[in-house]
Amino acid sequence: MKSFFRPESIAVIGASPNRSKGGNAILRNVMRGFDGAIYPVNPNYDEIEGLPCYTSVAAIDKPVELVSIFVGANLVPQVLRECAAVGVKAAIIQSGGFAEAGEEGFVLQEECIAIGQEHGIRLWGPNCMGLMDANHNFVCSFLTPELWEDGLTPGGVSLITQSGTLAGAFIMDLMSHGTMGVAKACSIGNKMDVDECDLLEYLLEDTETSVIAMFLEGIPAGKGRKFLELAGRSNKPIVVLKGGRSEKGAAAAMSHTASLAGDDKIIRQALTQHGVILAEDFHQMMDISRALAAQPLAQAVGRNDKRGLAVLTFSGGAGILSADLLDKYQLNLTDLSATTLARLTDEFPAWATAGNPIDLWPLAEQIGGSEAYMKCARIAMEDEGVDALLLLSFTGGFNLDLDLAALSQLSKEKGKPIYFWIIGPQEPVKAFQQQVQAHGMNAYREISRAAEAIRAVFAKAQHQTSAGALSPLQASDSAITSVIETTTPLDGVLDEFYSKRVLKTAGIGTVPEAMAKDCDHALQLAEEIGYPIVLKGLIPGEVHKTEKNLVVLDLRNADDATRAYADLVERMEGAGSVVVQKFAKAELEFICGMVRDPDFGPTIMFGIGGVMAELYKDVVFRVAPLDQATALEMIDSIQAKAVLNGFRGRQPVDRQRLAETLIALSRIAVDAPQVSQIDINPLAVVDGKLMALDATLIVEEH
Repeated sequence: MKSFFRPESIAVIGASPNRSKGGNAILRNVMRGFDGAIYPVNPNYDEIEGLPCYTSVAAIDKPVELVSIFVGANLVPQVLRECAAVGVKAAIIQSGGFAEAGEEGFVLQEECIAIGQEHGIRLWGPNCMGLMDANHNFVCSFLTPELWEDGLTPGGVSLITQSGTLAGAFIMDLMSHGTMGVAKACSIGNKMDVDECDLLEYLLEDTETSVIAMFLEGIPAGKGRKFLELAGRSNKPIVVLKGGRSEKGAAAAMSHTASLAGDDKIIRQALTQHGVILAEDFHQMMDISRALAAQPLAQAVGRNDKRGLAVLTFSGGAGILSADLLDKYQLNLTDLSATTLARLTDEFPAWATAGNPIDLWPLAEQIGGSEAYMKCARIAMEDEGVDALLLLSFTGGFNLDLDLAALSQLSKEKGKPIYFWIIGPQEPVKAFQQQVQAHGMNAYREISRAAEAIRAVFAKAQHQTSAGALSPLQASDSAITSVIETTTPLDGVLDEFYSKRVLKTAGIGTVPEAMAKDCDHALQLAEEIGYPIVLKGLIPGEVHKTEKNLVVLDLRNADDATRAYADLVERMEGAGSVVVQKFAKAELEFICGMVRDPDFGPTIMFGIGGVMAELYKDVVFRVAPLDQATALEMIDSIQAKAVLNGFRGRQPVDRQRLAETLIALSRIAVDAPQVSQIDINPLAVVDGKLMALDATLIVEEH
């Protein structure tokens, strides 16, 4: 990857003297800041932009490490063969007309991939905007060079995006506002070779990158678990804007678990599980990223409980508004200590009161806005319960000029970040934002954006160490696969009875039950199990028994059981079998299961269950294998987690046992790769114990 970012020489193949052409823009961008050898290549010219022009890369009599290719898609394979012949290590293909253009382009793209693999050339693109490195003033892109006329603004945030046009729009937006520095911006287009995993791995080691922001259209094919492993071990914040809402696998969703995994629920929760911070739009992604890149993030750890925030405001009304919005974003306004309140009271006029938010206007009227902010900021920063400050201010009027250098120094001295919500006329606000950025802090025009950024910083500070690398899938228990292999059918839906055999082997509690040979046998089993009982009709391949009226509950005597058995046999038309179960009255019902995601492999689900599970969809997913900490975390992530604590006189749910059940599901997923889906619905609390009242496994030939 070094050959892309720090090459010793670069050839621009398709360079043009016409300043309206992309080939000219690439050349001028490279010439603007690249300090290595530059070789324009175009057989039609002897010189371009004052540099000698070569007929082909083979005509260059010196080593070429990187090439930028901007010629017609049909010419690219031959160009790559010429590059291979002279030992080129890397190529950025910015041309379009490949897989995105249809079948013919797809064939061209596959040919390029084969050439690259055969000759060891790393390929970036095609159909992309290339790359920009602000810290080294290196731009290899056909974006107009006029964008950089005022210079690039170096920073700590590196941006990765697949979309070429969108990447260009992002970069132009950032440059035009001038309120954010960027380390590197990478547009990888069709990613025929270099993909997000390659760039993520490189940027994790890049000393100039402190935060990685990604517009992610999809997980790199076949690299889902590698992506999570990289994210999980990262000590740098990763912020992702996920594009698209995938319905992958919906057609094969035979179980409740699979149907509940629709949209992009799994991918979003898998990313969060491994420490990734999710954004909802581009500006939010960049606002969060620059907040995470600003100092002093490394010191913003303090206590292990909830982070505390103090607000300084020029207006009581602004303070009330901020308190409401901060509460919405689950940010904790610190209860200032008695010492802090006393110190503030000593500074304020006798008629004013001190609290949080701290209304500075009474003091500002006496000593001026700048001094009032500075004095109260220092007092608040020295409160042990304050982890960060949010300053509400106005620019373009009033006597509220702030000493940003002094505030920045205070922030670094105390190891606590300072943020600004700034309002006022457009140009003064923009100038203020640029000044704040120059001092290593952040200012936002909307308090909601400030709140989102602070929440992300607090969340990352709470888990300053990495989220933990994804564990490999290593089978450990042959007993589970043994049960499956001795069960029929070996391909398709295992009925409830055989599914529960697998669950029981893994240590998951099940309801007492037995398979009946005929009606008399069913009555005998009922006596042995003890009334009341449940009769269930099991039809091969049928998952949803309730919808087919194949479940009869709370049978209390032999007469009721006889009639129910006859009804079930009639409904099944002789195609199924009947299982006899102990009737268990559920105190609380959950749903849990497993589905193999095409990107991440086995994922475990947990949520509120019963017949309404798919209506409420209060479920969470985590990528297997699970450990106890992850299992407990996912249990506490459902919206209805309060029901676990006991209500209306009920006992709290045994979270440890619930976690053990989820870990057991994870173990089945790892040990039995032929199991593609698992459904336990409901997993019920019965007399204080957890047991699977219904279950389905779907097995595929492996």
